[in-house]
Amino acid sequence: MQLSHGGETSPTGAPVARWSVEQVLALAPDAASRKAGTRLGAAGPWSGTGCDATGAVWGLCKGSGSTPYRTVVDTTGPAYACSCPSRKFPCKHALGLLLLRASDDAAFRPAEPADWVATWLAGRRARAAQKGGSSAAGGDGARGPVDTDAARKRAERRAERVTGGAQELEQRLGDLLRGGLAATDRSGYGLWEETAARMVDAQAPGLAARVRELGAITGSGAGWPVRLLEECALLHLLDTAWLGRDRLPDPLAATVRTRVGLPMSAAGPPVRDHWLVLAQYDTPDGKIVTRRIWLYGRGSGRTALLLSFGAAGRSPDRALPVGATIDAELTPYPGGGQLRAELGEQFGTTASAGPPPGLAAAAAPAVYGNALREDPWLEAWPVTLRDVIPVPSKDGWQLADAHAGAQAGAEADSTADEPADGPADARTGSALPITPAALSRPGLWKLVALSGGGPATVFGELGHRGFDPFAAWDPGEREEGGGTTGGSLVQLV
Repeated sequence: MQLSHGGETSPTGAPVARWSVEQVLALAPDAASRKAGTRLGAAGPWSGTGCDATGAVWGLCKGSGSTPYRTVVDTTGPAYACSCPSRKFPCKHALGLLLLRASDDAAFRPAEPADWVATWLAGRRARAAQKGGSSAAGGDGARGPVDTDAARKRAERRAERVTGGAQELEQRLGDLLRGGLAATDRSGYGLWEETAARMVDAQAPGLAARVRELGAITGSGAGWPVRLLEECALLHLLDTAWLGRDRLPDPLAATVRTRVGLPMSAAGPPVRDHWLVLAQYDTPDGKIVTRRIWLYGRGSGRTALLLSFGAAGRSPDRALPVGATIDAELTPYPGGGQLRAELGEQFGTTASAGPPPGLAAAAAPAVYGNALREDPWLEAWPVTLRDVIPVPSKDGWQLADAHAGAQAGAEADSTADEPADGPADARTGSALPITPAALSRPGLWKLVALSGGGPATVFGELGHRGFDPFAAWDPGEREEGGGTTGGSLVQLV
């Protein structure tokens, strides 16, 4: 999926990207909005459409009443405004307007914004300027001075509660091991839920979540006692790390505080860069929906993760067009790896310039291993694989280095009548298994079709369960060195 643009310029002088249909649909808060927005993606219901050089797009959409809905989108945000009563962001009218823009450029002529558009844009920019000024001044003066002594005492009281919870959890883990792991399936899930509730009382939600995961392992299939022992060991490591946090290096201590569930704020100097939006996906967690957006900085070479949350089953408000490159500032959170960041001021959106630098499948496990040194509880690490081919294996699929994938295919042809134990590249370490979760998603077949048996560049997360692909670039043109340039971006989640 490649961004196209019509030559407009943003306030920074860079081209303003015109989103593709797939990018617009990825912004929809739910399937119903996606369907309704698609119906409004034609010129029929729209009038008064226009755009300007700053990235604003607007139009009037005919509804059931006599007055059309006024819809405006600032694509550099993105931000949306509509006079309809919908509480979804973006609403179906904003989606329809962007879909019309993506499919029919002639329907939008550069023009001066209408009065209602200009008023909204001016208010939005004034609020952004005021927010920036308040940040520079050290916060909103109306709130008054921060009571640092009271804040310190609250933090100490919470730390004491977490310490009590960690000590109690250590006792329960000891009792569990003395009684034998095989006996835990007779206790039922109630034992784990009661222990998790105790951790919630201790204001340690991170510990509570890990305890609930232990309950899900019990009786989960062949080999579950081994998996339970492994997770108990990681939980014990987290408990002891919290109890001895004063002796840990500052980055690791910050990671421990995050893992037990203490709130952390973005800190450190902001990093301004041109950030490529690699992937965006939602993960339900009870009544909370977590949205993860992966970014790659062209100049800094850093990979960053933006997290946002939606309550009561609603999707989070923040959404960025996958495949776009945004000129923005990110402020990293403390902790091992410093992947998570907070999105700050944005200066514009430009067209994508291809995938980030990648590495061979054989080199990826070492990258994940190095990340575990800074965060032993890390489930996965972002990796871009270059020149890999999806190939079937005995237990599913894997991503093999291009040369190894070709060799595996030749061996498979020559031993078609013999029992297969999986391609040779899987045994030599030049292929990565695709995670079981990804095997059930349609994105896997997108990846297979995109590759067509040839090498492709793939972005995803590598963990102890394998590689989970999130986005891929088509093979593009061949380079002199035998690699590929990588073409348009396709989201796989």
